[in-house]
Amino acid sequence: MLLQTLLNGRYKFPGFKYVKVELTSDNCLAIYIEPIKRIKPCCSICHKKMPHYDTASKPRIFLFVPILGLKVRLYYWPRRVDCKEHGVVVEHMPWAAGKSPITIAFAIFLAHWAKKLSWQETAREFHVSWHNVFIAVKYVVDYGLKHRVLENIQNIGIDEVLFRRGRQFVTLIYETTENSRRLLWVGLDRKAKTLLKGLRTIGLHNFKKLETVSMDMWKPYLKVINKKFPKVLKILDRFHIMKKFNEAIDAVRRQEAYDLAKQGKGEVLINARWCLLKKPENLTENQEQKLSELIKQNLKSYKTYLLRESFQKFWTYSTAGWAENFLDSWTKAAMYSKIKQIQKVAKMLRRHKADILNWFKVSPRISNGVVEGFNNKVKLVMRQHYGFRTFSAFEIALYHTMGALPEPQLTHKFF
Repeated sequence: MLLQTLLNGRYKFPGFKYVKVELTSDNCLAIYIEPIKRIKPCCSICHKKMPHYDTASKPRIFLFVPILGLKVRLYYWPRRVDCKEHGVVVEHMPWAAGKSPITIAFAIFLAHWAKKLSWQETAREFHVSWHNVFIAVKYVVDYGLKHRVLENIQNIGIDEVLFRRGRQFVTLIYETTENSRRLLWVGLDRKAKTLLKGLRTIGLHNFKKLETVSMDMWKPYLKVINKKFPKVLKILDRFHIMKKFNEAIDAVRRQEAYDLAKQGKGEVLINARWCLLKKPENLTENQEQKLSELIKQNLKSYKTYLLRESFQKFWTYSTAGWAENFLDSWTKAAMYSKIKQIQKVAKMLRRHKADILNWFKVSPRISNGVVEGFNNKVKLVMRQHYGFRTFSAFEIALYHTMGALPEPQLTHKFF
């Protein structure tokens, strides 16, 4: 049969041959493999040729890449070898990895589609189980993690993302170098020991050329970075700093809305949330009108909004010296405002002033925007897969999608 000839020519393995192809009653292609008798089998552990011990009475069935929309199964009666080092073990079958029920070719094929579709959709499209897709992606990820190059990492970003309800977070370490942006490590929880485990897993020796760490102000992370990389520039991200301002504005607005409602003036701050939180250039016509109404009320919410907008000038300075002068002046004004929430932000800025000013010491400017983009992709992966029952499945999906991992090579592409 032509298919048998094609397989022997394009997807062959030393010591084995395809001997028969037939269409089964359930519309599947059955392809039978036999060993070449004059060639000794190999031990599945050390891959050395050893004497043949015996042959299984039942065939092992492996799923192969679909052909013409038909399911394809490979049938092979595995032999056992008498290995001097490992005893009597099953022979090495080069088309499959370990005890996996799918071939390496099919694993790479499924993993390719699992980047484009959810695992459930991939399983449905190619008539396999969700577990088969998981096995395929895990094989490709394990190979990629084993063969990826980690040396000469110059810039990293560290952040945390909510994994499950109940405040269960994951810690993520990204490489943010311009020509090499990828996920380096993901671990459950957001403690100091979690980050420390991640750095050790990557290998502290791979950070010899590390120049910057972009991160937020989470104390456990700062503690680890200060201890392990005391000379590296820590850049406290603009995104997270401005997020603190928005949290302050929202807290003031909620408290003020509550107080006004008690006085029978609750309508003043109705629909005011987004006109206070959004950038002025992004306001709709109605929101601009609402904001102009708030100006006349002399509210704390609007004063907090003005303090945030005045702080935006901080990011326009070109040198750390001028930025520091502005920061000192602004924090002093914020403390005189007597608005507790904005005073809290001012104290935070004073506490982390040295690390915040590092932003001006690097050219071009380094932002955690890359990290936030990765975090959005993490959330997309979670939504696409409709939640994961186990952290290990989530971890594998992230490495597969965002790790920029090298993939196993085949002599023939099936996509």
